[in-house]
Amino acid sequence: MKVAVVGCGALGSFYGARLCRSGEEVHFLLRSDYEVVRRQGVCIRSIDGDFQVRPQCACQPGDIGVADLVLIGLKTTANQEFSRLLPPLTGPNTLIITLQNGLGNEEQLAAVVNADNILCGLCFVCLNRLEPGVIRHTAHGRIILGEYQRPALPRTRQLAELFQRSGTRCEVTQNLEQAHWEKLVWNIPFNGLGVAGVAGYEALITGQCPMHRVWGPCLATDLLLADPKWEQLVREVMREVLHTANALGYRLSFDLEEQNIVRTRCMGTYKASTLIDFERGFPLELDGLFLRPLAQARQAGIAAPRLSAMCEILKKLDPGTKTMGA
Repeated sequence: MKVAVVGCGALGSFYGARLCRSGEEVHFLLRSDYEVVRRQGVCIRSIDGDFQVRPQCACQPGDIGVADLVLIGLKTTANQEFSRLLPPLTGPNTLIITLQNGLGNEEQLAAVVNADNILCGLCFVCLNRLEPGVIRHTAHGRIILGEYQRPALPRTRQLAELFQRSGTRCEVTQNLEQAHWEKLVWNIPFNGLGVAGVAGYEALITGQCPMHRVWGPCLATDLLLADPKWEQLVREVMREVLHTANALGYRLSFDLEEQNIVRTRCMGTYKASTLIDFERGFPLELDGLFLRPLAQARQAGIAAPRLSAMCEILKKLDPGTKTMGA
């Protein structure tokens, strides 16, 4: 299978490298990392065993041409690039799997490519890009694969088998939207509070971000769970997400709260992707991860004061808005 990986950060590089190792024809669409990856390949330092592969490399999508499968690992803040990057890679039978976080990515893809060819892979994995072409994998790795706006098809299971042959645990969901909300139960508190925590605990309680103050440190997962008051905030945000999902008709068990806490403790010191973007001064993935879920909570009549306060703080802190104070 000819696979094109668009967005070769930690996520795209990791799963693309695994597919390359298992024998697929994998092409990486690269920008700043092009020369390094072309010369040295991709090195994965993994809890499952280190390995190195040499995917084919390109700077322009036209140099790759039409693929059988396109994996999208772009930050959602780059979704406006879909219309430029995807047409040269896609034909009538090309399948597209977005590995991105949050809500709304499939809808944005459907404005550019055939909606019947869109799937989503929800990735439950701890990854960091250490340097160009070097990815560290510290925990987990599972993918939940689903079809956009339809139940699973035979091809869904075939693609799951493709990932499984590469060494990735991959399960199929019949309800992609419900699976999105299940993942948001983890993503929203640990991504959001980790960054919003720089404004201090009181800001999360009041929703007021004191722009004049000196910022505290970002909070990795272990710090959020080491302090009882922060762990309580994590749990409160999780419950707001769970209440919203159930109000929208998705049957999510409230046992997910404790399950996510237990899984997160085993990660050790892990910085979620939003923390890393914030520390590097990159725009935050606000829309799909935080603002759309909050809008749906309000439409469903769910009071979500913690999520609402967090969104207000994140909007003020977002380097992409250029509104941060000293």
